[in-house]
Amino acid sequence: MPSRVSDAIKPHKHVLDFTSLQELPESHAWSSLDSPSSNNPPTAADSSVSESVPVIDLDNPNAQELVGRACKTWGAFQVMNHGIETSLLDRIESTGKSLFSLPTHQKLKAARAADGVSGYGVARISSFFSKLMWSEGFTILGSPLEHARQLWPHDYNHFCGIIEEYEKEMQKLAGRLMGLMLGSLGIAQEDVDWAGPNKEGAAAIQLNSYPACPDPDRAMGLAAHTDSTLLTILYQNNTSGLQVLRDASGWVTVPPVPGALVVNIGDLLHILSNGSYPSVLHRAVVNRTQQRLSVAYLYGPPSNVQISPLSKLLDPTHPPLYRPVTWTEYLGAKAKHFNEALSSVQLCIPRTGLVNQNNVENRVEII
Repeated sequence: MPSRVSDAIKPHKHVLDFTSLQELPESHAWSSLDSPSSNNPPTAADSSVSESVPVIDLDNPNAQELVGRACKTWGAFQVMNHGIETSLLDRIESTGKSLFSLPTHQKLKAARAADGVSGYGVARISSFFSKLMWSEGFTILGSPLEHARQLWPHDYNHFCGIIEEYEKEMQKLAGRLMGLMLGSLGIAQEDVDWAGPNKEGAAAIQLNSYPACPDPDRAMGLAAHTDSTLLTILYQNNTSGLQVLRDASGWVTVPPVPGALVVNIGDLLHILSNGSYPSVLHRAVVNRTQQRLSVAYLYGPPSNVQISPLSKLLDPTHPPLYRPVTWTEYLGAKAKHFNEALSSVQLCIPRTGLVNQNNVENRVEII
C-alpha cells in the first residue's frame, strides 16, 4: 500500500474528545439533506432485516464452493475455524481499547500527517462529506514502532509485539482466503504467482473506535464506502454496528459472531474476477450506550503488480471489463473520481447487466 495519499484526500484535523460530549454537535449531525441516499442515518426498517451474510466454517469440505457463492451473491461473509487464536483476538481488542482510552492530547502525538496514511486521526473519507463521523482510527502501515513510541514512550514494545503477531497471522489467513476465492473461479494458485498462502501482498491494519453516542439516530460512525483492497478481514467486538448494502433488502446488519471474522470483497478483487465478485458497500452505525471496536486487515497485491481480469475468465463473449491497474494507480483514481473509480478503469459494460454496487450515489474510502 502506498505510504502517501493525494492532497485531495487529506483528512480533517478535527478530532473530538467524545467522552466529554453530552449532546451531538451540529458538525456530526447527519440528515438526508447532507448525505447521499444510502448514507442516511439508520432507521427501524434497516434493523428489521432478518437475513445476514453467510457464516462459513473453513474446515467444511465444501468451503471453497461456499466462499465462492458468498462472494458472488453478497460480496461479504463471516468465517469460523480460520486459524486465528481467540487469545490473539482478545489481545488485539485489548490493545485497541488501551489506545483509544488515552487522552486526546496523547493520541494526537501520533497524528496522521496531512499527506500520510499511518497514524491517529478521523476517517480518511471525512473530507468528502459535509458532516463529520462519530469515530476515530489508527492506521498501521509497516512498522508501528515510531507511533507507538509517541503513544507509550516507556512501554511501546507490548503494542508493537501484538500488532506484529496479528499482522503475521492475518497475512497467512488472507493468502488462504485468496486461494479459496480464486479456486471457486476455477483458477489455480500457480496462475496468480503473487497470491496464495505462502505469498506476501501489501497490507495495512486499521483500528477503529466508535464511541457511545448521545444521539445515534442522527450520527454516522463511518459513511458508506467500498474498500480499495483485494479483500478486507475484520475483527469486531461484541457490539453490533457493521452493515452491508444488499440490493433487495437495503442495509443489512452483520452481527458479531463469537470467534468469527468478517471478510469483504474489495474493488481490486472485483476487477480481478472480471466483475464476478462485487465489492460490497458497507458502513458503520453507532449506538447510545456501548463503544464498538473493530480491527481491519486491508490486504492488497504487491505494489508493482498490475491487477486486471484473469485471462482464464475471458473469452469472446466475456471480454475484459477493466484495464490493468496497480493498487497505487487505483488509489489515485479513487481520490480523483470518488464513487466513479471503477468506472474510470472500465473498458466495457457486461452483457449480463451486472452492475457493481458502488456505482450508486456513495463516496468511497481512500485507504
